[in-house]
Amino acid sequence: MCLERYLIEQCAPTLASLKTGSLFGVIEPDEAELRRQAALWQSELATKGLVLSILRYRNGRALIYLGRLSQLSRDLSAPGAEQLLARCGYIGSEPGAALRRLSERIHTAESFPHEIGLFLGYPLEDVLGFIQYGGKRSKCTGFWQVYGDVQGAQRVFERFRKCTAVYQKLYNRGQGLMQLTVAA
Repeated sequence: MCLERYLIEQCAPTLASLKTGSLFGVIEPDEAELRRQAALWQSELATKGLVLSILRYRNGRALIYLGRLSQLSRDLSAPGAEQLLARCGYIGSEPGAALRRLSERIHTAESFPHEIGLFLGYPLEDVLGFIQYGGKRSKCTGFWQVYGDVQGAQRVFERFRKCTAVYQKLYNRGQGLMQLTVAA
């Protein structure tokens, strides 16, 4: 498994500082190897203001989060976001503590913790809509399900698609992850 390739393919908008965070899954039966690679990349990416965290590892499958700490701090402390997090058992909006609580909830909650949209930079209106309607009745779907501003979301989706295509092309031409990662 090459974690670097996953990061390029799944997280380009976050690496480019267009998006607060990205979440992706990997299949890796060797947990020690996955944790080794994640620790290596976490150390490198931290120099550019990013955090890489394995939120869950079970039965050879991992759920990994990559986020921009400054943007995450801003998003989690936004009006309305703190109230949603408090209802879900978060204490404060400090990114490190919030990520630990999110990982806890992924392990223990009866259903997937949909407040995760806040960690990914989704608009609060869309996160709340998803929770309220159980993922149904959205106005459109792209990188997330939209319950609010469809035109704005579609513009963002297009920027994310273009960014991902450019990053994959540059990576395939030999540019490394750190060259492609925008500093905070």
